[in-house]
Formats: sequence, structure tokens, C-alpha cells
Amino acid sequence: MAQKPSIPKGTRDFSPSEIAKRNYIFSTIKQVFETYGFQPIETPSFENSDTLMGKYGEEGDRLIFKILNSGDYLSKVDETLLNSKDSLKITPSISEKALRYDLTVPFARYVVQHQNEIEFPFKRYQMQPVWRADRPQKGRFREFFQCDADVVGSKGLWQEVEFVQLYDAVFSKLKLTGTTIKLNNRKILAGIAEIIGEADKLIDFTVALDKLDKIGAEGVTNEMLSKGISEAAIEKVQPLFSFNGTNQEKLNQLQGLLANSEEGTKGVNDLRFVINAIEKIGLMSANLDIDVTLARGLNYYTGAIYEVSAPKGVSMGSIGGGGRYDDLTGIFGLKDVSGVGISFGLDRIYLVLEELNLFNEVALPRPTVLFINFGEAEASYCMKALSELRKLNIKSELYPEAAKMKKQMNYANKREIPFVVLVGSSEIENNKFTLKNMQSGDQQECSLKELLKITAKL
Repeated sequence: MAQKPSIPKGTRDFSPSEIAKRNYIFSTIKQVFETYGFQPIETPSFENSDTLMGKYGEEGDRLIFKILNSGDYLSKVDETLLNSKDSLKITPSISEKALRYDLTVPFARYVVQHQNEIEFPFKRYQMQPVWRADRPQKGRFREFFQCDADVVGSKGLWQEVEFVQLYDAVFSKLKLTGTTIKLNNRKILAGIAEIIGEADKLIDFTVALDKLDKIGAEGVTNEMLSKGISEAAIEKVQPLFSFNGTNQEKLNQLQGLLANSEEGTKGVNDLRFVINAIEKIGLMSANLDIDVTLARGLNYYTGAIYEVSAPKGVSMGSIGGGGRYDDLTGIFGLKDVSGVGISFGLDRIYLVLEELNLFNEVALPRPTVLFINFGEAEASYCMKALSELRKLNIKSELYPEAAKMKKQMNYANKREIPFVVLVGSSEIENNKFTLKNMQSGDQQECSLKELLKITAKL
């Protein structure tokens, strides 16, 4: 007995109705991206390993899917190295490529490689799948889509303001009200690490702090201790574990806390600029909140950090995030090109919209007209009309075989096709068509011109 086929854990098949809903999200995000002046690009699904490795921190690097070299990939490996059974040392010898982990690092590579063709500041959007060797769970997949928008070549803070507006615009169009856009600044985190005397452990500090909402204050404390951060330093950051108040009150608290840190103060001033601008402009439906524990765990962020959470009551992790990276292109040889970008987690957004029943208006693509197939002569006559309908972009199809009438009509009903066309010998003889309205049951004989006119109204 043949084994039942399956797909890898963390991946999914998508039905026609699911694709229609996903395309609704894609088209909404794309429309807003282009309204804000972004241009589309695409990059390969896999990159050279050295392009990706070392850009996401130790945890991120472990989640990158490596691709084995083609052919007898073990034959070129040094025997001593092979016998060591040290996978970290062996991997570079047997794998030179990897599936992309996100779209930001490949975009930085793209900018450096195509710098002479790009007009700076360069605003690009990209909507493609990425892969992570993560443990699958609700809202967390091994293959998923990201929808990114980035600007490189400008240090201006107005773009950071616009990204807050862009998030708000997309979620408002999706009728997803009550989302919270969280903001922080990497310079603030660096300033905090500096004043508690742990500047050399910034990465360990931020990775642990970013987990506060997942493992709680005790869990964060234990992780910091395990990374060598002193108890005295942890005691100094305890107030951050319950940091509250309005955004302006938080800014004032941070201003005082970081008064002796030049970098931290710069971060507070940058964040204040964005908060003040948004408060003047206003948002349509999203909430804006300063979250000093927000780090997102990615080494390449140097300034603003964004994260979007779903409305209260919805059990889901972040549905968007991003930040500023002042030196990401520098690792590929292009210095002094600042960038800032955000990402939408399409798959999580889909789950949230589904949970909140916000897909009611998304219709599955279907024909407006189905031509019933009574035989070769009738089908040939129908094909001429089909060509004219399609020239007018009227969705139409011919049932592919001369099956029983009941079977063809059931097909039309199940796909909710509004009109059915019946053509027999008398219609061919009189150069006519019999058009049936599947909702009312009314039938009428009409010419091709009349047929086009009636169906074009839908």
C-alpha cells in the first residue's frame, strides 16, 4: 500500500479560498506601499551563506536553513574535520548556500550590488517567502511570507514617522482596528546598558529584555544572570520591567534616566521627534506605545525599533516589525548608507483577520458566465462568444466536456456562477444564446451583443 503523502512540518498547502483571502491582504499592502512611493523588487529565494550568516545574532543563525552542495559534497571535506563530528565546523565545507531568513539582509546585498543603478534615497517594497528552522506553532511557520518596505540613503526621521502612518493605513484598510504600534530605539537600550555598567554585554542584555512578555521578569533576570550580567546591574534595570505612563511621561522618565549617556539621550530625542509628529498628525485606528523592553533580538538595528501587536483578546505574537540599520550595507562594502524599514507578517495577519471574522467581503474568484457543453459543434460555437467575453475582461469558461446536464449545473451552483449559457441546435441556427440567471432562474434568448451587455454589468 502506497504511503500517504505529506508535507514538511511548518509548511502549508493553500486552497483557492485561502489564496483569495491572502491575495486580498497582499493587494491591500501593495496598494499602500505604492501610495507611499515604494517600488517593487525581488531577490532569489536562497543566498550565499556568507551573505546571511552573522547578521541575525547567534539565535538567528541557528534558524537559517542550509542547502547542501550538489554532487558528492562529503568527498572534499578534510577527513580529520569529518571525524570530529563538529557540525558547526563541517557545515561551511558542505554548504555554501542558504534559504533567506528575512528580506532585509538580501535587500542590503541588493543595494550594494546595484548601487550604480539606484537613485538614492531608494524606497523599495518586497513581498516574498522566507524560511526559518523554527519550532512550528500557532502563527509560527518554517515557510512564510514577509511584506517589507525599506528606505536606504537617508537618515531623516520623517521616514520613521511615515512608517508609523503606513502601518496604521494598512491595518485600517484591512479593518483591523485596535492594533498597537510599539516603538523603541536601539540607542536607548545601548544607553541603559552603558549606565548599568554592562555596555560590553549589549547583545545579551537586549536579547533577554526582549523576552519580557514571553518569560516574565523572573525569566529575564535568570537569563541575564546566565549571560554574566551582574545582580547589581539587573537591579538598576528592574524599573523597566514595569515601565508605564503616557508616551510623553515615558520620554521624560527616560530623559532623566539617561542624562549621563550621550547615546541614550540621542535615542530619546529621536524617539521624541517621532512621537511628537504622530501626536500632531494623528492615527486612524492604531495605538502608539513606547516599549523600552522592545529589542527584536536582531543585531543590525541601530536606531528606531518597531513592533505591531494584534488587538487585545487575540492570541497572536507580533504581526509586524522593523527598525533602522545605519551600517547594514557597510558589511557588504558600502559605507555610510543609512536604512530603515518595516515588515508585515502576512501569515499572522491572515490568522488574526480570520479569528475576527474580517474576511466576509473577500469573494473567491469565479466566472461570471459558464457555457454548458452539449457537444463538439455547440462547444465550437460557444468558443467564439467566450473570446469576445474575455476581450472585455468578463470572466467566463466552457465546461470542458459534454457531461450530463445535471452535473454541469451542479458545478455552476457549487461555484456560485451567476449566469449559465445554453446553446443547442436552434440557438446555433438562429445565431442566438439562451442565458439563464442562476439566482432567479429566469431565462432569455439573446444575441451576442446583448449577452456581452448583460454580463458586463456584473
